[in-house]
Amino acid sequence: MATLDPQARALLDQMAAMGGAPLSSMPVEGARQLMNALASMQGAGEAVAHVEDIRIPGPGGDIPARLYRPAGDALPLLVYFHGGGWVIGSLESHDALCRTLANAAGCAVLSIDYRLAPEHRYPAAADDCYAATVWAVANARALGTDPARVAIGGDSAGGNLTAVTALRACDQGTPALRFQLLVYPVTDHRYDTASYRENAEGYLLSRTDMVWFWDHYLGTNDGTEPYASPLRATNLAGLPPALVITAGFDPLRDEGEAYAERLKKAGIPVTLTRYDGMIHGFFGMGAQLDEAKRAIGQAATALRAAL
Repeated sequence: MATLDPQARALLDQMAAMGGAPLSSMPVEGARQLMNALASMQGAGEAVAHVEDIRIPGPGGDIPARLYRPAGDALPLLVYFHGGGWVIGSLESHDALCRTLANAAGCAVLSIDYRLAPEHRYPAAADDCYAATVWAVANARALGTDPARVAIGGDSAGGNLTAVTALRACDQGTPALRFQLLVYPVTDHRYDTASYRENAEGYLLSRTDMVWFWDHYLGTNDGTEPYASPLRATNLAGLPPALVITAGFDPLRDEGEAYAERLKKAGIPVTLTRYDGMIHGFFGMGAQLDEAKRAIGQAATALRAAL
């Protein structure tokens, strides 16, 4: 049995001492403010040669986005979808992470501020992420990037949106994507795995939180469609190679690993790495967790190799 990483335990204890209410007990706006407050603990983030806010035409109006570009021309591009249960999270909450990824991977990163639930329920976020990816490839040269070297990635709900965008690109035959980075992705609308039972409470993301997120996102939809639950897609053949990162003390661990196994069975090159002592959200906590730095290094190495 894995043991909780001491740095993760210290972080959980620090958050408990702050006395915050459970996310799922908050009004949506309060939860969004909490997410940004937690993100501010990461500090200002690394300097990147060029950072620019842009707007992308989308199915429900313009989609805000932020481009991070290291020095160089015709760079590879990672289109990134932030986590936050489709309800919280923003360009700001993932700013430090995107800066680190851009520098470490030597690629441009385009962070997408897709529409959030419950104001915009499923499939609004998925529609925005697919539209933004199509646009990014079509306009890659104007962004100073190479349209033949585009990857997509995201964490948690952003990992879900990454998997869904890859499925849609495959179903539609466009755009061509070289790689997908899936960090503790949500892949199935159900709560019956061993990791849900083992990690239901006490490790930052709870089972109750996930029910709250899914309910806000889906509304009356039952969540069985592959563009909500990509683990339920009947055919995963033809998808881009993937790196799947999971955390040992995370309710979402098992569904992320199940998706990696489905990709492997479909003949997709996949690397699956479980960070045994880690909790959900660790990937964006490089200021507190050494394992976060290791995971970002792994992701950057994989992106360099793929792109």
